Amino acid sequence: MGVTDPAGPVMDRDEVDRALARLGAEHEAIETSLLALQDHAGRRLLEGAELTGTTRERWSAAEASITLLWAYFDAYTAALRTAREIRARRRWSSREDLAELTELLRGESVTVAGSATATANAPALTGPGRLSQSFSLAGLVDRMNELYASSLDMVVAADAVWSALPARIDLLAAELQRTRKLAHSVGVRPGEHPAGDDLERITRTLTRLREEVISDPLAFWVPTQGSSAPGGGRPDTTVYDREARALEDVRREIDAVLTVRQDAEARLIKLRDVLSRADRTLAEARTARGEVLAKIAATEVPVVSGPPTVLQEQLATAAEYRRQAQWHRLSPLLESLEQKAEDELLRARDSLTAVTAPLAVRAELRGRLDAYKAKVARHGLAEDPLLVERYDAARRMLWSAPCDLRVAEEAVLRYQRAAAEQLAAARVPEQGGPRDRRGNGQP
Repeated sequence: MGVTDPAGPVMDRDEVDRALARLGAEHEAIETSLLALQDHAGRRLLEGAELTGTTRERWSAAEASITLLWAYFDAYTAALRTAREIRARRRWSSREDLAELTELLRGESVTVAGSATATANAPALTGPGRLSQSFSLAGLVDRMNELYASSLDMVVAADAVWSALPARIDLLAAELQRTRKLAHSVGVRPGEHPAGDDLERITRTLTRLREEVISDPLAFWVPTQGSSAPGGGRPDTTVYDREARALEDVRREIDAVLTVRQDAEARLIKLRDVLSRADRTLAEARTARGEVLAKIAATEVPVVSGPPTVLQEQLATAAEYRRQAQWHRLSPLLESLEQKAEDELLRARDSLTAVTAPLAVRAELRGRLDAYKAKVARHGLAEDPLLVERYDAARRMLWSAPCDLRVAEEAVLRYQRAAAEQLAAARVPEQGGPRDRRGNGQP
């Protein structure tokens, strides 16, 4: 839509002809724009919709603006037709015709009458709406530009929301229905599983969201800051995006339940195996404890507890869930049991290690004693009386039952010290002989 030139002195014939040509082009552009607005899909939807909230308020003003636009356009058309008629009176317009044309084309010569409702609801250019107003053609075009822009902005925004959100909500609702059917097939139902409750909440939210989008689309429109173009902005998809993410979380939960249904038997077999190994390890620890108490004296041996019956009870419950196809209950129970079974196996192994620690100490002392005996034998000291005496004393202590580890360790240390002294004494002559032979300076 164009803008006419500001008012000026009496126009000559060329100026009048140029102004009429320009006004004719503007008239055609304005008519095209108004017809496009009249045929806009968003406007037709707004006319037939039961609107609420912000959209109802703005559409009421927009309808009044569109009605006023056509009244302004009719007045503009009439003024342009009058100007053309005056110009067509004679080929060479008189001074009086040019003065009249100047007043018509540049002065506030166009009076527009409007209904009280239209002028009250439509946004006023200056001050409150009135039943009639006078405009210059330039002012009238400016006013039409303003009303057209605000009306088109409202229509385009509503149409953009209606074009974007309901279709996406419907697609998400269809996916929701498929997810609900799958959830029911694996026992995920409202009141029995959190994911079932989430599906109910998402269903209610999407139903309410669609109703609100249809009745009040402008409540879901975010204008672009600083944009003056009609329809500058985007649909607000915050609620939709949140529910889409929630549905995706539910789908992952149901996938996990489906995985449980497929792998339940293998996981139950593995659980039984882990718990069986833990039981066998605890039994071995109890047997080892009896052996340690019989063979090792003055030693604190930890008590070995029995296998926890609660795990076996939970394992039986898991097997029952599988038989009854209660996959939504089996899924969290299996995850908990798998962790507890691994922890139980580690506890059993730690118990066995703690119980057999004294036997490991005795074995280490025996190995150390025999290693030193072999060492002194290699140096020809196996028959040394002191070493034989101390070796026999340490060996009696280590191979007796019950064995006092503290006393046995002291005996082994005495043997080690005696062996070290004898080995050191045996090395002294070997080191001194060569020095004596080189004392006369010969090589």
